[in-house]
Order: sequence, then C-alpha cells, then structure tokens
Amino acid sequence: MAMDAVDRRIVNALQDGLPVCERPFLAVAAALDLDEGELIARLDALLADGTLSRFGPLFDAEKLGGAFTLAAMQVPAAEFDRVAAQVNALPAVAHNYARDHALNMWFVLGTESRAGIAAAIARIERETGIPVLAFPKEREYFVALKLSA
Repeated sequence: MAMDAVDRRIVNALQDGLPVCERPFLAVAAALDLDEGELIARLDALLADGTLSRFGPLFDAEKLGGAFTLAAMQVPAAEFDRVAAQVNALPAVAHNYARDHALNMWFVLGTESRAGIAAAIARIERETGIPVLAFPKEREYFVALKLSA
C-alpha cells in the first residue's frame, strides 16, 4: 500500500474534479504526463489494495433535498461485529468507523430527507437495542488531502 510520487500526483489532481469531456481520464492523464491506461490501472490498484476506499462523485445531498448526519453508538465489545453488520446493512450508512472511545462506533447516515435520518436511527435502535446519538452538521468544511510528490 505504498504510494509512489505518481500515485500522489494522481490523488492530488483528481481531488479537483474530472473535466467534463468525452474522455476525462485521458485529459487528466495528459495533464499529468501519463498514458490514460496507466492512470486507470493505477486508480484500480489503489482501490484494490485499500489505499483508496472509494473513487466517485461527491454530491451535496442537502442541496438535492436529502440529509446527512454523523452518528455514534456505545457498543459492548462482545457485540461490536454483530452490531456493525446490522448498521452497515442499511443503505443509508455511508461508512462506519471503530474508535477507541466510550462511543466506539461512528458512522455517517445519508438519506433522501431529514425524516429519513430519524427513520434510519429508529431502525438501528430497534434492530440493535442500542441508542444512537446523532450529531448533525452545523457548518461544512472541505479539507483537501494534498500529498507531497
């Protein structure tokens, strides 16, 4: 999972978005002095080895009428895997993190409406028997990950 200088340049460039054109990967590859096939192969390798967890568009769900919230639970260690599987089975769960803290399970819920957040939380609580704490966004920040090449 070691990234070389080319991988870091790719990650940096793609955070600024893909051009809207017939062959966006070709345009990005040309700007990076790479072959289109090499760019795509490197992205595939970064995804396959887990260096990148996903590659795709990031939509502002709230501008589309949807809602997001950060949520946390205090899950007994012996129940963690079971509860994680239940939580992750919901399509509203974007990603889930284990933390070394009293609130040891953190995840993001994304739904088509604010009411969908409440419904997802109620379902998780009903299915797991564990309360969910919701931490809705008060302000939005975008932090880019820029890697030194």
